[in-house]
Amino acid sequence: MKVWTFFATVLLTATTAFGAGPGNILGSWKTDGGDARLEFFKCGKKICGKIAWMKEPNYTDSKDGPVGKKKVDRKNPNPTLRNRPILGLQIMKGFTAKGGNRWGNGTCYDPGNGKSYKCKMRLASPNRLELRGYIGVSLIGRTSVLTR
Repeated sequence: MKVWTFFATVLLTATTAFGAGPGNILGSWKTDGGDARLEFFKCGKKICGKIAWMKEPNYTDSKDGPVGKKKVDRKNPNPTLRNRPILGLQIMKGFTAKGGNRWGNGTCYDPGNGKSYKCKMRLASPNRLELRGYIGVSLIGRTSVLTR
């Protein structure tokens, strides 16, 4: 009986650890070029994401901002939000599990241009997350690949 209890416990633990739940995408993900890391976390019953690390958190070109100063959300359409630091900025919100290693109904904010997009994600493998931002329909958009 102890052997069966042990195997049942192992099976339940494995199912929880490797199932298609939101826990699969929680944690840190590196962006395409390795210039930043995004941190996915639970926000209520949904999934959100923020910029957790940046290769260059300070301005290096005076055309972009004061050299040596921390990068801020200067292209935000709301003037009262333009002084928010980019590092730590929540840029993703509202994702819900859709099954089949997919999440949808989210929005993504691009501080590089100050625009927000509808977003969806697909966990292609345990170490590869495909993030698609779009306007209107997902056929018109762009996919970014994040890696662990």
